Amino acid sequence: MSQNDYNQELTPEVREKMRKNLIYVGIFSIVMLFAGLSSGYIVSAGDTFWVKYNFPPAFYISTALIILSSIVLFFGIKAAQKGNAGILKTIVPLTFILGVGFAYFQFKGYKELYQNGAFLSSKITVSEGRYGTYYELQVDGKYMEVDGNDYLIAGKIISEEQKKEIGAFAKQFERITKVKDPKISGLDKYTILYKSQPVSLKNGKFFVQDTVELKRVDLIRLEEFSWHIRDGRGDFYHAGKYGKDFKIYYKKQELDYKDRTLYYKGIPLSAPLQLKMDSSSDTATSYLYILTFLHLLHILVTLIFVFRASIRSFSGKLAADNFLPVRTLAIFWHFLGVLWIYLLLFLLFIH
Repeated sequence: MSQNDYNQELTPEVREKMRKNLIYVGIFSIVMLFAGLSSGYIVSAGDTFWVKYNFPPAFYISTALIILSSIVLFFGIKAAQKGNAGILKTIVPLTFILGVGFAYFQFKGYKELYQNGAFLSSKITVSEGRYGTYYELQVDGKYMEVDGNDYLIAGKIISEEQKKEIGAFAKQFERITKVKDPKISGLDKYTILYKSQPVSLKNGKFFVQDTVELKRVDLIRLEEFSWHIRDGRGDFYHAGKYGKDFKIYYKKQELDYKDRTLYYKGIPLSAPLQLKMDSSSDTATSYLYILTFLHLLHILVTLIFVFRASIRSFSGKLAADNFLPVRTLAIFWHFLGVLWIYLLLFLLFIH
Protein backbone atom coordinates (compact mmCIF):
# COMPACT_ATOMS: atom_id res chain seq x y z
CA MET A 1 0.00 0.00 0.00
CA SER A 2 1.42 3.42 -0.97
CA GLN A 3 1.59 6.38 1.41
CA ASN A 4 -1.12 8.19 -0.57
CA ASP A 5 -3.44 5.18 -0.34
CA TYR A 6 -2.74 4.96 3.38
CA ASN A 7 -3.57 8.64 3.86
CA GLN A 8 -6.76 8.28 1.87
CA GLU A 9 -7.93 5.45 4.14
CA LEU A 10 -7.52 7.60 7.24
CA THR A 11 -10.68 9.31 8.40
CA PRO A 12 -10.77 13.11 8.56
CA GLU A 13 -10.91 12.91 12.35
CA VAL A 14 -7.75 10.77 12.50
CA ARG A 15 -5.89 13.04 10.07
CA GLU A 16 -6.88 16.10 12.09
CA LYS A 17 -5.72 14.48 15.34
CA MET A 18 -2.37 13.45 13.79
CA ARG A 19 -1.72 16.93 12.38
CA LYS A 20 -2.62 18.66 15.60
CA ASN A 21 -0.49 16.30 17.68
CA LEU A 22 2.52 17.13 15.52
CA ILE A 23 1.84 20.83 16.01
CA TYR A 24 1.48 20.42 19.77
CA VAL A 25 4.75 18.47 20.01
CA GLY A 26 6.51 21.27 18.14
CA ILE A 27 4.92 23.89 20.39
CA PHE A 28 5.95 21.98 23.51
CA SER A 29 9.56 21.77 22.29
CA ILE A 30 9.68 25.51 21.60
CA VAL A 31 8.11 26.32 24.98
CA MET A 32 10.80 24.27 26.73
CA LEU A 33 13.53 26.01 24.71
CA PHE A 34 12.35 29.51 25.61
CA ALA A 35 11.61 28.53 29.20
CA GLY A 36 15.23 27.42 29.54
CA LEU A 37 16.54 30.63 28.00
CA SER A 38 14.25 32.74 30.19
CA SER A 39 15.48 30.93 33.31
CA GLY A 40 19.08 31.41 32.20
CA TYR A 41 18.38 35.09 31.69
CA ILE A 42 17.07 35.52 35.24
CA VAL A 43 19.91 33.52 36.79
CA SER A 44 22.54 35.48 34.84
CA ALA A 45 21.14 38.77 36.11
CA GLY A 46 21.65 37.74 39.73
CA ASP A 47 25.34 38.47 40.27
CA THR A 48 26.57 40.58 37.39
CA PHE A 49 26.25 44.07 35.98
CA TRP A 50 23.07 44.42 33.97
CA VAL A 51 22.06 47.06 31.43
CA LYS A 52 18.47 48.18 31.03
CA TYR A 53 17.45 50.52 28.22
CA ASN A 54 14.48 51.72 26.22
CA PHE A 55 13.14 49.33 23.60
CA PRO A 56 13.12 50.49 19.97
CA PRO A 57 9.64 51.62 18.80
CA ALA A 58 9.92 49.17 15.87
CA PHE A 59 9.39 46.28 18.30
CA TYR A 60 6.02 47.70 19.33
CA ILE A 61 4.97 48.14 15.69
CA SER A 62 5.90 44.52 14.97
CA THR A 63 3.82 43.48 17.99
CA ALA A 64 0.76 45.24 16.59
CA LEU A 65 1.29 43.57 13.21
CA ILE A 66 1.50 40.02 14.56
CA ILE A 67 -1.57 40.55 16.77
CA LEU A 68 -3.47 41.90 13.77
CA SER A 69 -2.36 38.94 11.62
CA SER A 70 -3.70 36.46 14.21
CA ILE A 71 -7.02 38.27 14.42
CA VAL A 72 -7.35 38.35 10.63
CA LEU A 73 -6.50 34.65 10.31
CA PHE A 74 -8.83 33.61 13.13
CA PHE A 75 -11.93 35.37 11.79
CA GLY A 76 -11.06 34.44 8.22
CA ILE A 77 -11.09 30.72 9.02
CA LYS A 78 -14.34 31.10 10.96
CA ALA A 79 -15.95 32.78 7.93
CA ALA A 80 -14.62 30.06 5.61
CA GLN A 81 -16.09 27.31 7.81
CA LYS A 82 -19.45 29.05 7.60
CA GLY A 83 -19.44 28.75 3.81
CA ASN A 84 -17.42 31.76 2.66
CA ALA A 85 -14.40 29.78 1.42
CA GLY A 86 -13.42 32.52 -1.02
CA ILE A 87 -12.39 34.79 1.84
CA LEU A 88 -9.22 32.71 2.28
CA LYS A 89 -7.91 34.14 -1.01
CA THR A 90 -7.68 37.45 0.84
CA ILE A 91 -7.08 36.39 4.44
CA VAL A 92 -4.14 34.00 4.00
CA PRO A 93 -2.11 36.31 1.70
CA LEU A 94 -2.88 39.20 4.07
CA THR A 95 -1.56 37.14 6.97
CA PHE A 96 1.62 36.54 4.97
CA ILE A 97 2.03 40.26 4.27
CA LEU A 98 1.52 41.13 7.94
CA GLY A 99 4.03 38.42 8.91
CA VAL A 100 6.59 39.90 6.52
CA GLY A 101 5.87 43.29 8.09
CA PHE A 102 6.57 41.81 11.52
CA ALA A 103 9.94 40.49 10.31
CA TYR A 104 10.79 43.83 8.67
CA PHE A 105 10.20 45.82 11.85
CA GLN A 106 12.11 43.27 13.90
CA PHE A 107 15.17 43.86 11.73
CA LYS A 108 14.53 47.58 11.92
CA GLY A 109 14.51 47.25 15.72
CA TYR A 110 17.84 45.41 15.62
CA LYS A 111 19.27 48.24 13.53
CA GLU A 112 18.09 50.81 16.09
CA LEU A 113 19.61 48.77 18.92
CA TYR A 114 22.92 48.55 17.08
CA GLN A 115 22.96 52.28 16.37
CA ASN A 116 22.36 52.91 20.07
CA GLY A 117 25.36 50.79 21.06
CA ALA A 118 23.43 47.66 22.05
CA PHE A 119 25.67 45.08 20.41
CA LEU A 120 25.33 41.30 20.45
CA SER A 121 28.63 41.11 22.29
CA SER A 122 30.36 44.08 23.90
CA LYS A 123 31.48 45.53 27.19
CA ILE A 124 29.28 47.85 29.23
CA THR A 125 31.70 50.62 30.12
CA VAL A 126 34.78 51.90 28.35
CA SER A 127 38.00 50.82 30.06
CA GLU A 128 40.83 50.47 27.52
CA GLY A 129 41.22 53.78 25.70
CA ARG A 130 38.97 55.64 28.14
CA TYR A 131 39.08 59.38 27.63
CA GLY A 132 41.36 61.03 30.18
CA THR A 133 43.14 57.89 31.35
CA TYR A 134 46.10 58.48 29.04
CA TYR A 135 44.89 60.74 26.26
CA GLU A 136 42.79 63.89 25.97
CA LEU A 137 42.01 66.33 23.20
CA GLN A 138 42.17 70.07 22.67
CA VAL A 139 40.00 71.73 20.02
CA ASP A 140 41.22 75.15 18.91
CA GLY A 141 43.26 75.35 22.10
CA LYS A 142 40.30 74.50 24.37
CA TYR A 143 40.15 71.31 26.40
CA MET A 144 37.45 68.83 25.49
CA GLU A 145 35.80 67.07 28.43
CA VAL A 146 33.64 63.96 28.60
CA ASP A 147 30.58 63.40 30.76
CA GLY A 148 28.80 60.11 30.14
CA ASN A 149 28.58 60.10 26.36
CA ASP A 150 28.56 63.89 26.00
CA TYR A 151 31.53 65.87 24.73
CA LEU A 152 31.90 69.33 26.24
CA ILE A 153 34.06 72.30 25.26
CA ALA A 154 34.15 75.31 27.59
CA GLY A 155 31.43 73.60 29.65
CA LYS A 156 28.97 73.34 26.74
CA ILE A 157 27.87 70.16 25.01
CA ILE A 158 29.08 70.19 21.43
CA SER A 159 26.76 69.67 18.47
CA GLU A 160 26.42 66.37 16.63
CA GLU A 161 28.13 67.95 13.63
CA GLN A 162 31.15 68.93 15.76
CA LYS A 163 31.17 65.44 17.24
CA LYS A 164 31.32 63.91 13.74
CA GLU A 165 34.19 66.26 12.78
CA ILE A 166 36.15 65.23 15.87
CA GLY A 167 35.37 61.59 15.10
CA ALA A 168 36.71 62.03 11.57
CA PHE A 169 39.96 63.44 12.97
CA ALA A 170 40.27 60.56 15.46
CA LYS A 171 39.63 57.99 12.72
CA GLN A 172 43.08 58.77 11.30
CA PHE A 173 44.63 57.07 14.35
CA GLU A 174 42.53 53.88 14.31
CA ARG A 175 45.36 51.77 12.81
CA ILE A 176 48.34 53.92 13.70
CA THR A 177 50.51 50.99 14.82
CA LYS A 178 50.24 49.45 11.34
CA VAL A 179 51.11 52.59 9.36
CA LYS A 180 54.81 53.22 8.76
CA ASP A 181 54.63 56.88 7.75
CA PRO A 182 51.30 58.31 8.98
CA LYS A 183 49.93 61.49 7.42
CA ILE A 184 47.63 63.23 9.88
CA SER A 185 45.54 66.25 8.90
CA GLY A 186 43.88 68.66 11.30
CA LEU A 187 46.77 69.00 13.76
CA ASP A 188 46.49 72.78 13.42
CA LYS A 189 43.01 72.58 14.97
CA TYR A 190 43.24 69.49 17.18
CA THR A 191 45.91 68.69 19.75
CA ILE A 192 46.25 65.26 21.31
CA LEU A 193 47.53 65.27 24.88
CA TYR A 194 49.33 62.32 26.44
CA LYS A 195 49.28 62.61 30.23
CA SER A 196 48.52 66.33 29.79
CA GLN A 197 51.49 66.83 27.43
CA PRO A 198 50.97 67.70 23.74
CA VAL A 199 51.78 65.02 21.16
CA SER A 200 53.55 66.05 17.95
CA LEU A 201 54.26 64.22 14.71
CA LYS A 202 57.75 64.43 13.20
CA ASN A 203 59.16 62.28 10.40
CA GLY A 204 56.35 59.76 10.76
CA LYS A 205 56.82 59.33 14.52
CA PHE A 206 54.91 60.65 17.54
CA PHE A 207 56.64 62.57 20.31
CA VAL A 208 55.70 64.10 23.63
CA GLN A 209 57.10 67.61 24.03
CA ASP A 210 58.90 67.06 20.72
CA THR A 211 61.58 64.93 22.39
CA VAL A 212 60.22 61.71 23.93
CA GLU A 213 59.01 59.24 21.34
CA LEU A 214 55.84 57.35 22.14
CA LYS A 215 56.43 53.63 22.62
CA ARG A 216 54.40 50.94 20.90
CA VAL A 217 52.24 50.36 23.99
CA ASP A 218 51.43 54.09 23.97
CA LEU A 219 50.45 53.91 20.30
CA ILE A 220 48.17 50.96 21.03
CA ARG A 221 46.51 53.06 23.72
CA LEU A 222 46.19 55.88 21.19
CA GLU A 223 44.44 53.50 18.79
CA GLU A 224 42.01 52.42 21.50
CA PHE A 225 41.41 56.05 22.42
CA SER A 226 40.72 56.93 18.78
CA TRP A 227 38.20 54.10 18.36
CA HIS A 228 35.95 55.54 21.05
CA ILE A 229 36.26 59.12 19.77
CA ARG A 230 35.66 57.89 16.22
CA ASP A 231 32.41 56.22 17.33
CA GLY A 232 31.31 59.18 19.47
CA ARG A 233 31.59 57.12 22.65
CA GLY A 234 32.37 58.47 26.11
CA ASP A 235 32.23 56.31 29.23
CA PHE A 236 29.60 53.83 27.99
CA TYR A 237 29.02 51.64 24.97
CA HIS A 238 25.32 52.46 25.01
CA ALA A 239 24.44 55.78 23.40
CA GLY A 240 22.33 58.44 25.05
CA LYS A 241 21.99 59.81 28.56
CA TYR A 242 22.68 57.64 31.56
CA GLY A 243 19.55 57.39 33.70
CA LYS A 244 17.29 58.40 30.82
CA ASP A 245 18.13 56.18 27.87
CA PHE A 246 19.84 53.38 29.78
CA LYS A 247 20.79 52.34 33.32
CA ILE A 248 23.21 49.87 34.86
CA TYR A 249 22.21 47.56 37.71
CA TYR A 250 24.17 45.36 40.05
CA LYS A 251 22.28 42.74 42.07
CA LYS A 252 19.03 44.49 41.05
CA GLN A 253 20.32 47.78 42.51
CA GLU A 254 20.53 50.72 40.12
CA LEU A 255 23.94 52.39 39.97
CA ASP A 256 24.23 56.15 40.13
CA TYR A 257 26.59 58.01 37.80
CA LYS A 258 28.23 61.31 38.72
CA ASP A 259 31.51 62.97 37.72
CA ARG A 260 32.40 60.01 35.50
CA THR A 261 32.09 57.64 38.48
CA LEU A 262 29.56 54.89 39.12
CA TYR A 263 28.13 54.55 42.64
CA TYR A 264 26.71 51.41 44.22
CA LYS A 265 24.40 52.11 47.18
CA GLY A 266 25.71 55.65 47.34
CA ILE A 267 29.39 54.63 47.46
CA PRO A 268 31.85 54.68 44.53
CA LEU A 269 32.49 51.21 43.16
CA SER A 270 35.21 49.46 45.14
CA ALA A 271 38.37 48.39 43.32
CA PRO A 272 37.21 44.74 42.96
CA LEU A 273 33.78 45.83 41.69
CA GLN A 274 35.35 48.36 39.32
CA LEU A 275 37.60 45.63 37.95
CA LYS A 276 34.58 43.37 37.57
CA MET A 277 32.70 46.15 35.82
CA ASP A 278 35.57 46.84 33.41
CA SER A 279 35.70 43.18 32.41
CA SER A 280 31.93 42.61 32.33
CA SER A 281 30.14 41.92 29.07
CA ASP A 282 26.66 43.19 28.28
CA THR A 283 24.95 39.86 28.94
CA ALA A 284 21.50 41.47 29.00
CA THR A 285 21.72 42.56 25.37
CA SER A 286 23.17 39.21 24.30
CA TYR A 287 20.13 37.44 25.76
CA LEU A 288 17.79 39.96 24.13
CA TYR A 289 19.23 39.26 20.69
CA ILE A 290 19.21 35.48 21.21
CA LEU A 291 15.62 35.33 22.50
CA THR A 292 14.12 37.62 19.90
CA PHE A 293 16.09 36.27 16.94
CA LEU A 294 15.22 32.65 17.76
CA HIS A 295 11.58 33.69 17.75
CA LEU A 296 12.06 35.57 14.49
CA LEU A 297 13.68 32.49 12.96
CA HIS A 298 10.54 30.46 13.75
CA ILE A 299 8.44 33.23 12.20
CA LEU A 300 10.50 33.21 9.01
CA VAL A 301 10.24 29.42 8.64
CA THR A 302 6.48 29.52 9.29
CA LEU A 303 6.09 32.27 6.69
CA ILE A 304 7.24 29.76 4.06
CA PHE A 305 4.23 27.59 4.90
CA VAL A 306 1.93 30.62 5.00
CA PHE A 307 3.16 31.56 1.53
CA ARG A 308 2.44 28.05 0.26
CA ALA A 309 -1.02 28.23 1.84
CA SER A 310 -1.56 31.58 0.09
CA ILE A 311 -0.92 29.94 -3.28
CA ARG A 312 -3.18 26.99 -2.43
CA SER A 313 -5.97 29.34 -1.36
CA PHE A 314 -6.52 30.29 -5.03
CA SER A 315 -6.85 26.64 -6.04
CA GLY A 316 -9.47 25.81 -3.44
CA LYS A 317 -7.35 23.01 -1.96
CA LEU A 318 -7.49 24.50 1.53
CA ALA A 319 -11.12 23.40 1.86
CA ALA A 320 -10.03 19.76 2.39
CA ASP A 321 -11.18 18.25 5.70
CA ASN A 322 -12.93 21.41 6.82
CA PHE A 323 -9.89 23.62 6.04
CA LEU A 324 -7.60 21.42 8.17
CA PRO A 325 -4.30 22.53 6.55
CA VAL A 326 -4.89 26.21 7.25
CA ARG A 327 -6.42 25.55 10.69
CA THR A 328 -3.38 23.64 11.90
CA LEU A 329 -1.11 26.31 10.44
CA ALA A 330 -3.16 28.93 12.27
CA ILE A 331 -2.63 27.12 15.61
CA PHE A 332 1.14 27.46 15.24
CA TRP A 333 0.89 31.04 14.00
CA HIS A 334 -1.26 32.06 16.99
CA PHE A 335 1.23 30.35 19.27
CA LEU A 336 4.11 32.38 17.80
CA GLY A 337 2.08 35.54 18.35
CA VAL A 338 1.47 34.66 22.01
CA LEU A 339 5.14 33.71 22.41
CA TRP A 340 6.24 37.10 21.09
CA ILE A 341 3.92 38.94 23.49
CA TYR A 342 5.37 36.87 26.34
CA LEU A 343 8.94 37.68 25.25
CA LEU A 344 8.16 41.37 24.93
CA LEU A 345 6.56 41.57 28.38
CA PHE A 346 9.30 39.42 29.90
CA LEU A 347 12.05 41.61 28.48
CA LEU A 348 10.23 44.84 29.37
CA PHE A 349 9.70 43.94 33.02
CA ILE A 350 12.82 41.85 33.60
CA HIS A 351 15.23 43.49 31.17
